Amino acid sequence: MSNVTAVKVRSGGGDPHTPVKSAERALAILELLTRHERPMTFTEIGQALQYPRSSLHGLLRTLVERGWAEFDPDQRAYSLGIRTLEAGNVYTRALGLVERALPLMERIRDTIDETVQLAVLDGLQNVYVAKVDGRQTLTLASEVGRRLPAHATGVGKVLLAGLSQEELEKRLAGVTLEAVTSRTITDKNLLREHLKHVRQRGFAVDNEEYTVGIRCVAVPIFDFSRHVVAAMSVSVPAIRFTPGHRQRAHMLLAEAARHLSAALGYRSAQ
Repeated sequence: MSNVTAVKVRSGGGDPHTPVKSAERALAILELLTRHERPMTFTEIGQALQYPRSSLHGLLRTLVERGWAEFDPDQRAYSLGIRTLEAGNVYTRALGLVERALPLMERIRDTIDETVQLAVLDGLQNVYVAKVDGRQTLTLASEVGRRLPAHATGVGKVLLAGLSQEELEKRLAGVTLEAVTSRTITDKNLLREHLKHVRQRGFAVDNEEYTVGIRCVAVPIFDFSRHVVAAMSVSVPAIRFTPGHRQRAHMLLAEAARHLSAALGYRSAQ
């Protein structure tokens, strides 16, 4: 392939633990495109990352030619490429998370006819990796691959509660929590206290904190190391979210979570 600027990886001498600048910059571009969820122009990427123009041109050209990014000539903008989807699919297949979870999610959906979702955590956002829709018409933002602010969702709060206190503080540092609805928790101290209760109870409830009119209950999924690696939730229109319905959804989720956690090697401490 002609005129390709390769991402340079040093070999031979030198400290093997020293970061390689060009590799770090290429990864930073992919992380930026991932966070923004929309195409970005060359100027926007340059302003966000402050890279030299010639270097940025070369890195973007390489990412496009290798399929990690796409360029839309009409919008003159860049977005994530097909290789990112392929890599993500390989990752979830390797973990076995989605394949193991879907039959359990379908069983919940078939029992109570509500929408069931599975998500993982990335920074302070939850990323949806699987979804099974009920027959009820719901306007939800939880499409597969979509990223939402974790502090405003049930699955997100479960995932944040699964972090160590040190890791939670690291991720919250210097961040302003967005008020998505009037019910969203935006005060960090209130969020810390809320996550303690989530941790103690073993589940979280989203009371119209991301979408007005929609509530949900969510539970954690554990792996062999007893870490929270995912969260599963049921979303319900607020008008149907009675205590009895919530309790039934929670019971079904908890049973599915036990099966899925066991499949991932989790064993409760005796």
